[in-house]
Amino acid sequence: MASKAYDAGVKEYRDMYWTPDYVPLDTDLLACFKCTGQAGVPREEVAAAVAAESSTGTWSTVWSELLTDLEYYKGRAYRIEDVPGDSESFYAFVAYPIDLFEEGSVVNVLTSLVGNVFGFKALRHLRLEDIRFPIAFIKTCGGPPAGIQVERDRLNKYGRPMLGATIKPKLGLSAKNYGRAVYECLRGGLDLTKDDENVNSQPFMRWRDRFEFVAEAIQKAELETGERKGHYLNVTAATCEDMFERAEFAKELGMPIIMHDFLTGGFTANTSLANWCRKNGVLLHIHRAMHAVIDRHPKHGIHFRVLAKCLRLSGGDHLHTGTVVGKLEGDRASTLGFVDQLRESFVPEDRSRGVFFDQDWGSMPGVFAVASGGIHVWHMPALVTIFGDDSVLQFGGGTQGHPWGNAAGAAANRVALEASVKARNQGREIEKEARDILTEAARHSPELAVAMETWKEIKFEFDTVDRLDVK
Repeated sequence: MASKAYDAGVKEYRDMYWTPDYVPLDTDLLACFKCTGQAGVPREEVAAAVAAESSTGTWSTVWSELLTDLEYYKGRAYRIEDVPGDSESFYAFVAYPIDLFEEGSVVNVLTSLVGNVFGFKALRHLRLEDIRFPIAFIKTCGGPPAGIQVERDRLNKYGRPMLGATIKPKLGLSAKNYGRAVYECLRGGLDLTKDDENVNSQPFMRWRDRFEFVAEAIQKAELETGERKGHYLNVTAATCEDMFERAEFAKELGMPIIMHDFLTGGFTANTSLANWCRKNGVLLHIHRAMHAVIDRHPKHGIHFRVLAKCLRLSGGDHLHTGTVVGKLEGDRASTLGFVDQLRESFVPEDRSRGVFFDQDWGSMPGVFAVASGGIHVWHMPALVTIFGDDSVLQFGGGTQGHPWGNAAGAAANRVALEASVKARNQGREIEKEARDILTEAARHSPELAVAMETWKEIKFEFDTVDRLDVK
């Protein structure tokens, strides 16, 4: 049961921080929270408490409030909306003056918005659904080291999604055998291969050995195919010093792209690495390991659309987004909503895609959406439709599980991709005609025919846990 002082403090929040007549400024950072308050606490008091605890407030009036212009610096809860289909939760919209945040620091924004407030006792649950970053803040952030167009120019790949594969098994291969697996995938027709998120520098395969054997594999595959190839060398490490040592060695080897686990590694390390990549002409692939710990609960945490926005600001040329059709959680409309945030210059408010605010990205380069997780050739037409050309379609077991080996699996993926893109460009509805398109292509590709037979029964049909709140 709340104390009288605490109860009075919450009511004081309402009087100071609940401002329904406030009209947000273009320079304000706007946030939408899904709030579930404790029984008996009015919505306005909960919303005001969120605005206060994430900006200038504390539970009691303090004398030092007289030493600053609190009206200027405070966050303001300016709107409350019902959550469709949910009688216990509501949306609270909060406006924050831009001066509350250090320029170019995603770290500082998240420390404020999702710091202590998530442990506030007046709340049962709290979820940060969306942020509108003002263009004035965006212009202080470095963003992607290269961006979509520059990456296409460096890799000389146009007019289609790129094809990737995560090397399997995830752990246990020696560096030499790992390099062999990379070579087979790349010579078979893939553009890129990658380290899995937990491949760092373990006893069975130290990072320097892996980097050298992978570089050899890439160079050999490029000579044989005449195509530019790459492998995401994971430089995530225990310390930033180790991370930069690995990045520098990848550059010495002439590797075009490296990789970072941005959530487990942290936004400070990620922004520093993105700045290094920009200065050194290296592309940066971003894995989202740990995201579901943060974003999967529909009422508590941070929605992935917020994490995706923060990554674009912090810096990355690729970001894993789920697949919709594969083994990982992902609502189609919601996924398309945050994929737009990665790639477009302006994204309008669209509640049907979970987008709560107009978002102007200015001239910030876009990020490739990476579809990865439990996909195979039968998914190809749907993936091309969902993700479009500015994406990387990444098959792990869906390449290396081919009965004839990695090169055959890669060839099957490449034929399926090119057949899907050609059919789309001809105006066909490739999701509806998927079987016909792939069967026709398989007549000229025994590798694809075998892949289709191998994975014809493999489906991942589960209910989506985190659905959009739409009527």
